[in-house]
Amino acid sequence: MSAHVNLLDYDRKSLAEFFGSRGEKPFRATQLIQWIHHYGVINFDEMTNLSKELREKLAKDTVIELPEIVTEQLSKDGTRKWVLKLKDNNCIEMVFIPEADRGTLCVSSQVGCALNCSFCSTGKQGFSRNLTTAEIIGQVWIAKRAEQVTNVVMMGMGEPLLNFDNVVKAMDIMMDDFGYGLSKRRVTLSTSGVIPAMKELSEISDVSLAVSLHAPTDELRDILVPINKKYPLSELMAVCKTYFENEPRRKITFEYVMLEGINDKRQHAEQLVTLLRDVPAKVNLIPFNPFPYTQYKRSSQSVINAFRDILKSAGLITVTRKTRGDDIDAACGQLVGKVNDKTRRKEQYAKEIFDRSRGVIAV
Repeated sequence: MSAHVNLLDYDRKSLAEFFGSRGEKPFRATQLIQWIHHYGVINFDEMTNLSKELREKLAKDTVIELPEIVTEQLSKDGTRKWVLKLKDNNCIEMVFIPEADRGTLCVSSQVGCALNCSFCSTGKQGFSRNLTTAEIIGQVWIAKRAEQVTNVVMMGMGEPLLNFDNVVKAMDIMMDDFGYGLSKRRVTLSTSGVIPAMKELSEISDVSLAVSLHAPTDELRDILVPINKKYPLSELMAVCKTYFENEPRRKITFEYVMLEGINDKRQHAEQLVTLLRDVPAKVNLIPFNPFPYTQYKRSSQSVINAFRDILKSAGLITVTRKTRGDDIDAACGQLVGKVNDKTRRKEQYAKEIFDRSRGVIAV
């Protein structure tokens, strides 16, 4: 066996191949997946249905290595946030949101984010690297030991579809009956619209899909979600219209952060209705969660309600997301971690803040 292989990097299929190539029966993969992810056992000596010889080989040549918990914070509303340190000393964050009928874990896929959405604190931290499968599924393993996780959303730090293989493998473990046993409707991937990867995902995975939309026109979305310059709304909507064509009851969740005076006017609501016509859509309105030095403000509740009512009157299923965990910076768009920024984006953002404070650039 290869030295120091982290077994958390393997889903059941790749683990069966791993065992098979080393002369072991492929069914050992099912046993090991069940021990690690279903029962939460990471001590080989406790895996009693594996032979002693195999356990000794595994202990010698492999590891089950989890991210290190640095801090754990509990919000007044019950939301829990972990800061996790990785082997290279980068840190990521994950959040658990308890509700009466579910417990949702928000999982990160990258250290920082390769994109630079203007309203998101994570994007201002820059980008270091993709997470490994072990670092993604390790978040679920840790949270599962502390909370009753019923749903997982790939909505933490990073753009999941820019880390395609590792994210898909981690989601496969989440949905594996011998892993975490979550249904396809309880695992959701959120993307800003990486179209080629969306097409590939639709062919190989049936997880639920959310799209970070945030604007109804290319002109505005180019500013808020810069990847729109590469994959404009016409192309994005074309993919969304047919994404669940074989499952007509399923809908894509479109996330729309409410920014005062920016994208929250009546004309924007009407444009959004037009944009989502003939798309299997439901809309999630997200009150903006501020972070230090941002130029944006949250829309008032009355404005959000009026925007919602326009969408609903046009037949769009629309809900307003309840803000959770903002007192511990665990709300949507507030996750920052500790990023060894390879993009110099933090440096550029600091200069932008300085220039704004001196009136060099307009707010």
